[in-house]
Amino acid sequence: MTTRLTKTAIAFLLLGTLSSTAVAPVSAETQDQLPDMGTTAGGTLSIGQELAMGDFYVRQLRASTPLINDPLLNTYINQLGNRLVASAYSVRTPFHFFLVRNDEINAFAFFGGNVVLHSALFRETDNESQLASVLAHEISHVTQRHLARAMEDQQRNAPLTWVGALGSILLAMANPTMGMAALSGTMAGTQQGMISFTQSNEQEADRIGIQVLQRAGFDPEAMPSFLQKLADQARYASKPPEMLLTHPLPDSRLSDARNRANQMPRHITQSTEDYYMAKVRALGMYSSVGYGLREDLLDSYAKGNVRQQIAAKYGRAILFYEAKKYDSARNIIAPLLAKDSNNVWFLDLMTDIDLGQKRASQAIARLQAANAAQSNNPVLQLNLANAYVEGNQPAQASKILNRYTFAHPDDPNGWDLLAQASAAQGLRDEELSARAESLALAGRLDQSISLLSNASSLQKLGSLKQARYDARIDQLRQLQQRFRQYQRS
Repeated sequence: MTTRLTKTAIAFLLLGTLSSTAVAPVSAETQDQLPDMGTTAGGTLSIGQELAMGDFYVRQLRASTPLINDPLLNTYINQLGNRLVASAYSVRTPFHFFLVRNDEINAFAFFGGNVVLHSALFRETDNESQLASVLAHEISHVTQRHLARAMEDQQRNAPLTWVGALGSILLAMANPTMGMAALSGTMAGTQQGMISFTQSNEQEADRIGIQVLQRAGFDPEAMPSFLQKLADQARYASKPPEMLLTHPLPDSRLSDARNRANQMPRHITQSTEDYYMAKVRALGMYSSVGYGLREDLLDSYAKGNVRQQIAAKYGRAILFYEAKKYDSARNIIAPLLAKDSNNVWFLDLMTDIDLGQKRASQAIARLQAANAAQSNNPVLQLNLANAYVEGNQPAQASKILNRYTFAHPDDPNGWDLLAQASAAQGLRDEELSARAESLALAGRLDQSISLLSNASSLQKLGSLKQARYDARIDQLRQLQQRFRQYQRS
């Protein structure tokens, strides 16, 4: 990399920075106390402002980026991420972890504690500690408030440039090449200073991140080993991995991470079964041709430990399911499910197999036996609701989904299924209301308000339902007003 790598360096500064979970701040131990970089960033951007901006940008992310709305994978990455957050200090905002369908290795974070992983990370990480090291790095960008610090520094030196820069964030999310070009043009006058600041951020995120990784019970050696893997790929490739473009990796950063890992107690940590299951699922269901689940990986897992052997069988069942060879997939999953009847990975895939073969009643019976309706597990709840919809029992689906959407209002899966269940019952106003919530989650507030207005008009004047729809319209209009400042930029 040359010293004029501002396109990618600034993109990371904007997109690779913020996250946290609702954990009370804890005083840092001595080993976490790094040299102060000159500001707490509170003068430029408050935590409340970060949360408001994060809300705006995550809605745009849903609208413009191929997010993977897979309940199993989303549950896994959020559990993994929040395990790390529980071992982080200076946590000020909730953390939310998202998975994007993208075959390029990368990860980034932005305002309000939202961390995004590319699905390719499942392909390139060899174990759960390596995947956790990427998350720990991103979490540390957040807890150190690198984006807010960068904003404060930039406002001092060139106050107007951040207006254009923030406007380029969404473009970079949807189309990295165009987004980088837009950011490069915006920041042209202050390139070198921003590069140096970014490299300082990277090293600080490594230092903090490796401590978070170790405290959470993962192998600290995983961080330098994954960085070395990226460096090796860059050395022998005509184009370096995208992650090295947005996360600069000078030799000093790699050697520093290795030295720190060597000074820490070594945790020989076994990857969980969930990691292997998530890996084969992401590769088998959400990768492009040439990047998907390979036979050599499955063969390797079939000869590995018990967790890997189970994942190999699960992976082969996924490949059969994706090829619509439902009987072959069933023959693999059925004995696994017989041994572990409450395994959500197996229950989910068997439900999909049943629905693929128009056997909704079998799926419903199996999920009822697993007590899915009363479970707090979102995967089981959504599976049963989906089976009820496919099995022409929409009223039963609505009972589950009304509770689910109340508990998980930010999950598009719940609203989409509720819209289908309401439509099947002829409940036009409830269908419109559910579709309005899906649109609102994607930032399409005008369309959302329009659907809610139509729903309100279908109800008797002064009725409880009409009052509820009108109150929701008022909330969305207030949200519109709050978001206008970000839309202008």
